[in-house]
Amino acid sequence: MSQTKLNVNLEERSYEIQIVSHGVSELPGLLEEWVSQRSYWKQSRPKGLIVCDVNVTGYAQQIMDCLQAAGWSIAMLTVPSGEKTKSIEHVSRIYSQLVAMIADRKTTVFAVGGGVVGDLAGFAAATYARGLPFVQIPTTLLSDVDSSVGGKVGINLPEGKNLVGAFHQPLGVLIETDFLLTLPDREYRSGLAEVVKYGVIMDESFFDYLEQHTNALRQRDPDVLREVIRRSCQCKADVVEEDEYERTGRRAILNYGHTFAHAYEALCGYGTLLHGEAVSIGMIDASILAEKLGRISSDTTTRQIHLLEKLDLPIAIPEEIQPGPAEMIDVMLRDKKTVGGELRFVLPTRLGHVETVGGVSTEMVQDVLTRNML
Repeated sequence: MSQTKLNVNLEERSYEIQIVSHGVSELPGLLEEWVSQRSYWKQSRPKGLIVCDVNVTGYAQQIMDCLQAAGWSIAMLTVPSGEKTKSIEHVSRIYSQLVAMIADRKTTVFAVGGGVVGDLAGFAAATYARGLPFVQIPTTLLSDVDSSVGGKVGINLPEGKNLVGAFHQPLGVLIETDFLLTLPDREYRSGLAEVVKYGVIMDESFFDYLEQHTNALRQRDPDVLREVIRRSCQCKADVVEEDEYERTGRRAILNYGHTFAHAYEALCGYGTLLHGEAVSIGMIDASILAEKLGRISSDTTTRQIHLLEKLDLPIAIPEEIQPGPAEMIDVMLRDKKTVGGELRFVLPTRLGHVETVGGVSTEMVQDVLTRNML
């Protein structure tokens, strides 16, 4: 087994990210170590609920067997895949399962799956009995590098994405690179969009690294993947440590491309575009907007386009599912970065640095959105 360890330093809410290969069997020992640092969650016979995506029940069963062998009392709840699962209906299912297993405030919730499962199970853990311990075991590249780190959990409403949520830091995160070997190509590429995002917002040298290793990334080279996951998680951890609750504005940089992306997802119907696909398009929208505002040259946008295309990611909305610009703006005005009805966007000043920009006119945003309408 090979492993890499990172720490997210948040005082009493600090936790560890373990990136392993062939390392699932180490989970019981890791849990013992993590719980020992938070003695108020220690129990004589540990109890837990695994919430898993229907597509990864084999991995979930492997984790369940491992925990049961170590003396855990474990139940499992399977949920459908896809963004529509992040709903009040499925949160209620988790609550009902916790009631049925007589869960207490030391019962641990394990999220095994992608970002949807992590957000859903994490929100249930944050709200049931006013907070249960929670462990992230992501099975997709997108959740490895983004949603499993940082403690943001939540569900969607019909009116918009992630409108109901909480901050609930995990007890720990276990990232098993072997899980990526069976990930469908489209899901894998979706995760690469968030990887590219880190290079744009924080680390130009990382962006350079990605440009130099596109073939290895497409082939899922394990050495390159471990490095990419490590650097992405470190970027995310650095931001979270500075702005855990999104109060200073620093954490907002992680939303590069997301104001456009969340609107595309809502209007095209959740699941029509994968999150990473929407983010890929949204990053180019944001970069073009930055060009129009005179903040960057076209070269910055062009490099992003070339890298995303080499990774087989979309850079524009397909014509057959294009929402209208007016609809897009209506949805974006409900984005959490909007203040006083004013559109605000995370925009680059150069590769490796972005800023939150307010006072952007709806007319200029419409100009960007109509680039897709031929």
